[in-house]
Amino acid sequence: MSKKNQDEDIAFIRALAEVLQDNDLGEIEIERDRGEDNVLNVRLARNIEQAPQTLNMAPTHAAKVITKDAQAGTASTPPAPTQEDDPAKHPGAVTSPMVGTVYLQPEPDADSFISVGATVSEGATLLIVEAMKTMNHIPSPKSGIVKRILIEDGGAVEFGTPLVIIE
Repeated sequence: MSKKNQDEDIAFIRALAEVLQDNDLGEIEIERDRGEDNVLNVRLARNIEQAPQTLNMAPTHAAKVITKDAQAGTASTPPAPTQEDDPAKHPGAVTSPMVGTVYLQPEPDADSFISVGATVSEGATLLIVEAMKTMNHIPSPKSGIVKRILIEDGGAVEFGTPLVIIE
């Protein structure tokens, strides 16, 4: 590697570190291909200090919580948790393969790629994740019906963020 390429790579990595810091991102991964078996792979990650979280421990046995309806005076039990409580665990969840900004349509004034209730086929574009000024089309992993859209247009996503539910 020439001294010029090495200096350019160092400047590039420093610029990526600034983007990571300025945009409060957890990580950036990029591959820079210069041809002729000359590839630079960079993955920058940082530990973000988080405030301590309080864990609410649920009882290990099945507890029956009884609430009283003030008007009727009858007792009822709360509904059992479902997969909708945690969309990431839903078998039809499509997650983000990268960190970036989500766009639900190809252009600002165009129709959305998908809508709730729409039928999609395997490989069809669901949305776009912009990362490092590159528009990455996210394909549907399977055919089905869009049950939920879990993100907002223009919102930021991290790797593994659930985007949509397809059943």
